[in-house]
Amino acid sequence: MGRKLDPTRKEKRGPGRKARKQRGAEVELARFLPPEPETGRKKLSSHGRKRAAKRRLGAGSGPAGKRPLGGGGGGREPPGQTARGRSGFSDGNSKWLAPAKAKKTQAKGNHVELASDGEVEEGNWEMEEEEDGSSEEMVDDYGASSSEEEELLPIEKAALKQKPDREGLSEDDSEEEEEEAAEEASRQKMGQKEEEGPDLQLNLDIDEQFKLPTNEEIEKEDILFISEPPDLHIIHQRIKGNVEVLQDFVVKREEGRTRQEYLALLRRDMAAYYSYSDFLLMKLMDIFPLPELINFLEANEVPRPVTIRTNTLKTRRRDLAQALINRGVNLDPLGKWSKTGLVIYDSTVPIGATPEYLAGHYMLQGASSLLPVMALAPQENERILDMCCAPGGKTSYIAQLMKNTGMILANDSNAERLRSVVGNLHRLGVTNAVVSNCDGRQFPKVLGGFDRVLLDAPCSGTGVISKDPAVKTNKDEKDILRCAHLQKELILSAIDSVNAASETGGYIVYCTCSIMVEENEWVVDYALKKRNVRLVATGLDFGKEGFTRFKDRRFHPSLKSTRRFYPHTHNMDGFFIAKFKKFSNAIPQTQKEVAAPATVPDTSMEPPPKKKKLEGSKADKAQKLTQPLKKKHSLQAQRRPLKA
Repeated sequence: MGRKLDPTRKEKRGPGRKARKQRGAEVELARFLPPEPETGRKKLSSHGRKRAAKRRLGAGSGPAGKRPLGGGGGGREPPGQTARGRSGFSDGNSKWLAPAKAKKTQAKGNHVELASDGEVEEGNWEMEEEEDGSSEEMVDDYGASSSEEEELLPIEKAALKQKPDREGLSEDDSEEEEEEAAEEASRQKMGQKEEEGPDLQLNLDIDEQFKLPTNEEIEKEDILFISEPPDLHIIHQRIKGNVEVLQDFVVKREEGRTRQEYLALLRRDMAAYYSYSDFLLMKLMDIFPLPELINFLEANEVPRPVTIRTNTLKTRRRDLAQALINRGVNLDPLGKWSKTGLVIYDSTVPIGATPEYLAGHYMLQGASSLLPVMALAPQENERILDMCCAPGGKTSYIAQLMKNTGMILANDSNAERLRSVVGNLHRLGVTNAVVSNCDGRQFPKVLGGFDRVLLDAPCSGTGVISKDPAVKTNKDEKDILRCAHLQKELILSAIDSVNAASETGGYIVYCTCSIMVEENEWVVDYALKKRNVRLVATGLDFGKEGFTRFKDRRFHPSLKSTRRFYPHTHNMDGFFIAKFKKFSNAIPQTQKEVAAPATVPDTSMEPPPKKKKLEGSKADKAQKLTQPLKKKHSLQAQRRPLKA
């Protein structure tokens, strides 16, 4: 068998025989150079010597014979022959024509090794030439000067001057010099920029010292806004400066200016830059600190990532991901908190029209819409109510978690939206759902006794501004209060529809796609006061806690267990989730209702009250109205003919 090769042991190999450098090329050419005609001339450069030697060979002058090949000893003359014995050379050139002394030195990084034929391979040769120091310049046969300095550019000449000085330095010294040169060059560039752009520096100083515009300047801007669009860059810079001042108001504020003036200007600029109504900006400024508010507004300008939910009734997420990747879809798992979600970055095919979509292998659904169903945690063989189910994404997710067991009542008050619910349930293969069209507020009278209820209440939509930018301007205080009133009615109906005696359930999940406190914490606190329920943990590991105090209002301390999700922190639509546990089916009575029966007297044995006569002006008016009617009836009776 052959010899085994050890891959870890590598033999060092030097250059081959053909790659070795030949020594003494200039020495060999020195024999063919013409005699120096005049003194006071500079030496020929290496290129000049080669050209002169070629001309001499071409003209046939000089010694006959070929240039020896091979190593460095081929260019040397026999010991008995001197420069004088050669024809065409004068004695004055004998010193200059002497061959250079060759000194073999081993360069760094090169090794001297034996080649296959036993010869020593040389890594590097350094030639030491003796120069007479004369500044003579030789002229070729055509009378042209062949000085090397004339052929070089000025920058090359400077480099040649620095090269001898740098040869004596070590590597560390050269690196330090390079760093110093780079620093000096950068300083010179900075100095040039400062000299060339003083206006830029002034602008930076102005930005650092933010000043409020006067009322006249604001009026001029308002007039310009009517005729020309506003300069968004200036407004954006002003917003930044204003926020910096408000963060450290005591130090950076202008004298004689109040905080309300800064806030009014900031609200005005944000309304112009982000196209929000003044009402909505005031609401958002109450919820978020100023830096976080800017991040929230910026996040609403960017669409949320496209996410899909795998339908485990028909496929697995791994198989679905591989099938979509084969179709040119770039995707990733949604996160560690979801076992079914996938996020789509880009696709060469429409995501809503692939064969997998039409076969019901996945559902286009936002990441935030998965959270309420995960908080509900439905169990198999339970009776579950989805009070506001359209378009059916949460209903189908509940069905797949229940593995098509039990019963789901999918209800919605809008009959037109139920069409999409029916279509999605058929496409996804859901067989345990019943679709109904009822008003959720009347639902306990229709059907009750459910184990769990999911209420995705209709809201103002302030958490999905990236999907519906019209929310920026078309919402006001009345819309918020109208939604809050409807949500309070629906949450009481949802609680009444749950059976507190359920062995596995008795839970209600309330969620909205709004970030308004009036639609979230306010409604939850109202439900805690009106029904025998308590808040429990949602089971979600992330999300911000709900408010327990907001402005002058104080909510129940257990509202810390609710969760808020924002687009700028979680990269999903704004959402609010609260989970209740019902511990009694009895409806608690308020203190007024309890105290009312004690104060009302017992009137069951008393006779019915007599009708009082009308007195005063009311009686007179009644008589005047009845008198014409009496006269009319008497006249008609007189005109009737008597019967025979």
